[in-house]
Amino acid sequence: MKKQRNREALRTPLSARSVVASTLLGCHPPRLPAQALVRMGELFGIVEGTLRVALSRMVAAGELEAGDNSYCLTGGHLLRRQARQEEGWHPTLREWDGTWMMVVVVRGGRSAPERVELRAAMAALRLGELREGIWLRPDNLDPGRLPAARVVVDAQCRWFGTRPSGEDHGRHLAAELWDLSGWAKSAERLRRQMDQIVSRLEAGDHAALAPASLVSAAVVRHFVADPLLPAELLPTSWPADAMRAEYGRFEKALRRLLQAWIRHHQRQSP
Repeated sequence: MKKQRNREALRTPLSARSVVASTLLGCHPPRLPAQALVRMGELFGIVEGTLRVALSRMVAAGELEAGDNSYCLTGGHLLRRQARQEEGWHPTLREWDGTWMMVVVVRGGRSAPERVELRAAMAALRLGELREGIWLRPDNLDPGRLPAARVVVDAQCRWFGTRPSGEDHGRHLAAELWDLSGWAKSAERLRRQMDQIVSRLEAGDHAALAPASLVSAAVVRHFVADPLLPAELLPTSWPADAMRAEYGRFEKALRRLLQAWIRHHQRQSP
């Protein structure tokens, strides 16, 4: 059995902590039995002892909560990251009237950690930086979402409503703030990768689990980088909606096979 598991494992540069975080970030709710996380580590060539040390360290750091021989993500940056991932996969866009939100840094004497925290909050709220201290985005997202990020921004900045000059509704501005062509190219590459492996998942090929998990993590990260712009500001043939639909099929097949794989090895355990 040990030799079989080693053959199935995919050697990757992922750390034990990364495997745990990525696995739980893909679960709703973000809780799994300890043995399931151990089996997930084995897919990536991580031995049980190393994985359990990572679990203990994550509990000590306040990233995980242990209970009933299972582990759950707790409050903090990992749960905030999951919220951003979920928003990127299942976005809720408001009807857009052409207004943009402009955020201007008004507080001086900020420390380096405060500047770093602000940049992370701006990214979470999907604002683009025009120049130092000025951030923008179209006003088509719920202003009440991601309240923790909003608190950080409100402490250092002021918000204004504005409209770009010209008749293009801000298309050129959007292209300046975000690398839309680069995002689209990466999305098409990830779509091809999903297409190459989804049939293997649906056919029950356990050897596809590790590479599929890596592709899944890359897709989710790409959703986080989507600026979620109104259709009026997007290039033609924008691939985001197609990518989301394809990922729904991919993610479903991956979770089903992973659960079957974990059950199989639980039955084989002494």
